[in-house]
Amino acid sequence: MLEPQGRGVRLTPAARRLPAHADAIQTRWEQAEDDLRDGRGEPAGVLRVTGFPAAVSGLLAPMAAHLREGHPRLTVRIREAGVPDGFDLLFEGETDLAVVESTPHNPPRGDAHFDQQPLLDDPFDLVVPDGHPLAGRTRVDLVDAALEEWIAPVPKSPCRPHVMSACGAAGFTPDVVHHALDGNVTAHLVAHGLGVALMPRLVHLTPHLPINRVRCTGNPHRKLLTCTRTGGHDRPAVAAALTQLRELAPSAVA
Repeated sequence: MLEPQGRGVRLTPAARRLPAHADAIQTRWEQAEDDLRDGRGEPAGVLRVTGFPAAVSGLLAPMAAHLREGHPRLTVRIREAGVPDGFDLLFEGETDLAVVESTPHNPPRGDAHFDQQPLLDDPFDLVVPDGHPLAGRTRVDLVDAALEEWIAPVPKSPCRPHVMSACGAAGFTPDVVHHALDGNVTAHLVAHGLGVALMPRLVHLTPHLPINRVRCTGNPHRKLLTCTRTGGHDRPAVAAALTQLRELAPSAVA
């Protein structure tokens, strides 16, 4: 497995090929478990799914409810996790399916460990308080909010690059005066007249707040993906979940 290299050691060519065999063995083992559990190929057993907060509330929760009605022998277990954690949980075998946001820090789409597939484009809306001059518009050009004070995601949030890029594409750098991690914290800051914000449409905000969501010209958006371990999408339970997610996706951001 190891061979000398200078004062240290390195993996032999055979050792470098071993992870590919391990991935293939894991896939075949999961297929064998499904065959033993239910020879008819019907979704059954436990399906573990993972997603970031908005994906859990807007997609995974309704998906689990639909699957419970249609496949009574299938049990869905949901785990909230951030985008990088979703890939880690898949790699470690702790989850079967993750809904993740596409970011520059994700594994490459060609990574042999994962099967990443597009799920939906989640548009960003401009959120302004009631009575704001932009509140009554059907659509707004972001440059019209260039002189506003802004509430932006915290620097480590996957949404922050989308917000900054959308404003940059409109020709300005936003004057960020407040930072928030949770979407509903942002919404309350907007409701108190402390700034405007760009919010993904999948994020369901607290109802009855004195705020308005206005659609943006140019359609700024983020891309959401489904991700399984390589070969995992062929499992009946995962396939049923993916089908349900694709059916739910359009209405989730309508």
